[in-house]
Amino acid sequence: VQLQASGGGLVQAGGSLRLSCAASGRTSSNYAVGWFRQVPGKEREFVAAIKWMTTFTDYADSLKGRFTISRDISKNTVYLQMNSLRPEDTAVYYCAARLPSTIVRARSAYPYWGQGTLVTVSS
Repeated sequence: VQLQASGGGLVQAGGSLRLSCAASGRTSSNYAVGWFRQVPGKEREFVAAIKWMTTFTDYADSLKGRFTISRDISKNTVYLQMNSLRPEDTAVYYCAARLPSTIVRARSAYPYWGQGTLVTVSS
């Protein structure tokens, strides 16, 4: 599975961004896609995840209500809508996939990773 993350950029605090994660290659309906983020010097942390077929979702507790994960089957793409962005949301955002589709928050459970996209939120 190959993943291509995009949509990062510079935004002012309070603004919104939508990240995309396009999947290709040996994709399957029985997988889960997660978003993680990483700030230099810190561990990569879980943001959100979605089961591809059922759209069951999970979010980091601190991000519920501001971030929304969704998917478009026809485009084989998962989205992360980020609203009310804060400077502390600044990070490189990565999408990742795992089989089977059980959602887990541990990054070690995801063998497939995209290249990351930088989100910078200015104050």
